[in-house]
Amino acid sequence: MVICDKDVSVRTGTILSRVSQTRDVIKMSKMHLELKAVRIIHTFSTLDKTVSSLERQLAAARAAKADTEEGSPMVTKSGTKDLNESRRVFFVMGIITALRNRKRRNSIRETWMPQGLIQYSFGILPGKGCSQVFILFEVIVLRGGIKEVGEREGNYNSIRHRTQWDADFYLKVDDDVHVNLGVVSSTLARYRHEPHVYIGCMKSGPVVAQKGIKYREPEYWKFGEGNKYFRHATGQIYAISKDLATYILVNRHILHRYANEDVSLGSWFIGLDVEHIDDRSLCCGTTPHDCEWKAKSGNHCSASFDWSCSGICKSSVRMKEVHQRCGEGDQAIWDTSF
Repeated sequence: MVICDKDVSVRTGTILSRVSQTRDVIKMSKMHLELKAVRIIHTFSTLDKTVSSLERQLAAARAAKADTEEGSPMVTKSGTKDLNESRRVFFVMGIITALRNRKRRNSIRETWMPQGLIQYSFGILPGKGCSQVFILFEVIVLRGGIKEVGEREGNYNSIRHRTQWDADFYLKVDDDVHVNLGVVSSTLARYRHEPHVYIGCMKSGPVVAQKGIKYREPEYWKFGEGNKYFRHATGQIYAISKDLATYILVNRHILHRYANEDVSLGSWFIGLDVEHIDDRSLCCGTTPHDCEWKAKSGNHCSASFDWSCSGICKSSVRMKEVHQRCGEGDQAIWDTSF
């Protein structure tokens, strides 16, 4: 026999309803707290990035001030610091050459270096035996196109501090390498919002210890029992983002330099939160089955050279021929959307 008490049933229903409502309130409160926590974390993250950016700018400003006080050659005869004026550009490319390599420079001017809106200038870089030269030109983006930028002149001390050109990326190229600037620009554009990017053909290999051999490393013992280099971009061409260039500028006085420049650069990024981009398009060969075939298929290489010569063999003679077979076309850089 079942006894039904209406009041008990009503009270039970009321209690269950209140429990359900309490659970809903707790659930909503939990969601609200989680959302608030996410917002707080986002705020702290934003503040942290802002502080980091300000610290980098302050460090760069202090370094620039120290150079000026030491007698920076960036001060022109008129007493103005024209070179120190900041212009926002997409990338700056420095082409390493030597005074004796006039024919190589001419071969670049006659092939892959655009004429007209892009300006370039020279600066002396002291070197052993024969002085070296930087050729510099800038590309600036404005309303989706390329705008003319003024020519800048300066010697080694002004050019080596690459962040004195306010750019998203800084590139180094040897004077015996063929470059398709349109492809390079498109590649860089993909990483424009990545703060710590190091782009190149990443390589490793045995450390040369024997005297009299090219690329010998006197400090070979530092690389341990395996005697192999760490991963780093090959020196013919590579690019780094602005934050990394600023890091080098600020810490240049305590950064160690090995015998080979590309090894030195790679060593500076060990231990840093750097994204290594291994882009094989930056190290195509000049043989028909490599850069030429890729060009015919519409997949142009960013850069081409011969590994056997660490550049294009006899580049002053062959640059035009390589450009004809592997070049992207003179209009490509102007049609590239950044």
